[in-house]
Amino acid sequence: MTISSRIADSFFTTTDGEWFQPTPHTRGPWDVNACHAGPPTALLARALEREAPDFRLSRLTVNLLRPVPYSGFRIESSTTRQGRSVTTTEAQLIDSDGKVRVTATGLHLMEQSPIDFANTHIDKGSPEDASPGEFPILETLHGEPAFNGDGIEIRYPAGENREPGPTTAWMCTVPLFVDEVPSPFQRICPLADCGNAFGRNADPKEVTFVNADLTIVLFRDPVGEWLGTSSVGHWQPNGIGLADALLFDEHGAVGRALQTLVLREN
Repeated sequence: MTISSRIADSFFTTTDGEWFQPTPHTRGPWDVNACHAGPPTALLARALEREAPDFRLSRLTVNLLRPVPYSGFRIESSTTRQGRSVTTTEAQLIDSDGKVRVTATGLHLMEQSPIDFANTHIDKGSPEDASPGEFPILETLHGEPAFNGDGIEIRYPAGENREPGPTTAWMCTVPLFVDEVPSPFQRICPLADCGNAFGRNADPKEVTFVNADLTIVLFRDPVGEWLGTSSVGHWQPNGIGLADALLFDEHGAVGRALQTLVLREN
């Protein structure tokens, strides 16, 4: 199954490869002037992968220090340690005033020759067998076109839906740029940042659940345009929560995404 032609554009545009301008598909649900963190996280992954092209990006952690500006930004990256088996990198997302909005660190591993041992297979079915549905958050706080619009497609397996609670779903998104094929890690980033929405314990009208960070660990490359999540929210009365999402493709599990949540009752 491939992405439909009705959403065949992109999350970003750029004229010089250095300044990234978000499209409406990237706008977040809370602030009209801020981006959903998933697409910018994919751009950070892109920058870190280019720092260590001979290694495989296996873990990415982003700290969302400030909102990602919808007005655009640039990314600076560097290698912090070059090893034979393990390399580490870091990146910063910087606004037009030179202020750091997001920091990121990457852990890159050198892949080895295949090892013959048993591997646990988690079968989550196929998006072909799931039904089209809506994104968990239907309304934004600003009413403008946003990430939950026609830049994504959602499919729910039998027995699943967009209501609050632990949720399994498939998602397909537009690419980062119209003229560039995203890497597997980049492709899964927008979905990885949706665990707090799919696994929420209440709707935004009752509680806002903004994530302060995102950690993605992938032990293999996801395959295909349709990727899946099984998400659950652990919300506590102290105003802190955790979104925990198993990430998978049609061949089984590929990794996990964790988000630390700031919970505020409305």
